[in-house]
Amino acid sequence: MNVLLSIKPQYVEKIKDGSKKYEFRKYLFNKNNFKKIEKVYIYSTSPIKKIVARFTIEKILENHPKYLWEKCKEFSGIEKSEFFRYFGNREKGIAIRIVDIKFFKKPIEPKSVIPNFIPPQSFCYIDDIESYNNIIEFC
Repeated sequence: MNVLLSIKPQYVEKIKDGSKKYEFRKYLFNKNNFKKIEKVYIYSTSPIKKIVARFTIEKILENHPKYLWEKCKEFSGIEKSEFFRYFGNREKGIAIRIVDIKFFKKPIEPKSVIPNFIPPQSFCYIDDIESYNNIIEFC
């Protein structure tokens, strides 16, 4: 099982340059499915609108945003004020530790590998798109 995460282009760039090693979310995938996730693909939202990379999950932290900020701020890729604005007054947040990131040499047009593709608000489950496209190369 694999996941496609929608991420804004400015954060994709921070992941690429290594300053963002945690992806923050208000909600996590279904807990029953988490252990089954093999790869996480990154869909860079508008104006890019392509699948640009994939990574694996090292660990997931689920805790109060104040705790997450203290643990992850060095590699958050986001300003403190923006981080807390995102979580608002939530009591719980998610930090996904990104490892083994690989960017595609040529970003993938989602409709070429996902029938009836509609960009996910946050995430969606998908098949392994690398098995559909034997011309995928990594940077």
